[in-house]
Amino acid sequence: MPQQQRSGVSRRQMLHASTTFATAALVQAGGPHAALRPAAAAAPTTGPGLGVIGCRYQGSVIAAVAKAHGRLLAMADVDAAVRDLSAIDGSVEKQTGMSPAAIYEGAARHEDYRRLLDDPRIEVILIGAPDHWHARMLIDAIEAGKDVYVEKPLTLTIDEGKEIRKAIAATGRIVQVGSWQRSDHRFRTAVEMVRAGRIGRLQRLEVALGSNERGGPFATAPVPSGLNWERWLGQAPLVPYTPERCHYTFRWWFDYAGGKMTDHGAHHLDIAQWAIGADPREVIPDAEMPSVANGYSVPTRFRVVFRYPDDVEMLVTDTGRNGILFEGSEGRIFVNRGSVTGVAVDQLADRPLPRDTFTLYDFDNLERPERAGKIEAIVNHMGNFFDCVAARRQPISDAESQHRSATTCHLGNIACRLGRPIRWDAAAERFVSDAEADGFLSRPQREGYEVRA
Repeated sequence: MPQQQRSGVSRRQMLHASTTFATAALVQAGGPHAALRPAAAAAPTTGPGLGVIGCRYQGSVIAAVAKAHGRLLAMADVDAAVRDLSAIDGSVEKQTGMSPAAIYEGAARHEDYRRLLDDPRIEVILIGAPDHWHARMLIDAIEAGKDVYVEKPLTLTIDEGKEIRKAIAATGRIVQVGSWQRSDHRFRTAVEMVRAGRIGRLQRLEVALGSNERGGPFATAPVPSGLNWERWLGQAPLVPYTPERCHYTFRWWFDYAGGKMTDHGAHHLDIAQWAIGADPREVIPDAEMPSVANGYSVPTRFRVVFRYPDDVEMLVTDTGRNGILFEGSEGRIFVNRGSVTGVAVDQLADRPLPRDTFTLYDFDNLERPERAGKIEAIVNHMGNFFDCVAARRQPISDAESQHRSATTCHLGNIACRLGRPIRWDAAAERFVSDAEADGFLSRPQREGYEVRA
């Protein structure tokens, strides 16, 4: 596949007069599911064997998209109600146009994900499990000789990213992280414009992530029949089953995730830091932390300043219009999942920035249509992954860049939890003269569930 091929889609065609990207110009004709119809109609009978782990929601979304590139042979989930497809989130079919039965037709179903790693027919693993399982499953999969597409955030802690780095260096496997905004044409164009100097020298960014949920204390309950709760907990402390700890709401507990900072932050802070091109040096928090027994533990309010080299400053908040505002010495650009706007965007009509001049990634497939929006961008993101599996090249959301982006998210949460500024040595990947903060680089892990390469 050629690394650079000129697209036939002009930049003028990509712009509204209002400077908002036109969805119709960014996606294939035929509605939101058009890009998935080939997979839904006839999954490949050749190509790599695929296995997916963690299937209640996002794992099934990426499985549906991946079926255009290979044969889905098996799925694994610790919840029997997911394995029998009854508990798969209804939004999966709404987003992909594929029913769970169509996605998993003919696929073996297992409780233990290691059965997928033992299967020599399976060459690619897709991971959609909760955040606290990402690193362990990823390392197990690449050490078993599989290439991996793993959902964001890459890690639960900073030290997990270091273990992933060691495992990839030792195995040479290909890893794509599901930070799909890098494959969304709106976000990619915004970052390329910033790096090309279209708003002058980058000075400041504002990132709005949305607010965390509040809740608790919650009552414990009997473990639902068919759910392996001990296995679901993995490395996290062994606690009585609480419905609000499981499935979607796991993200509001530091035992398993990091709230909006690592959820939407794994998307937006990744894009922001891609534009900055550096790691933060100092993090200054203004946050409120809950203190509710058996209740959500992530900040109830946060406003965090990240300071970077060259006097670049990024403000991350839980209020305001969701998205990223780039402020430069000569202008501003705002981008989110619905638009990209600014004078510099207006000027693209007369001063285009063609895709074949993009500089941030060197293995773009310019024959692939420009796409925007969650499912359409995942189509391109998954396509990039399989391009890289075939060519043994680094994907656009490679593990190292995503470890650095996840680290920034973790730094924000660590500062909030400490309730004071912290200084970061990005080269050493440690805090500057701060033993208390260094204590947050890792967490205690239950025996048998340690994350080590």
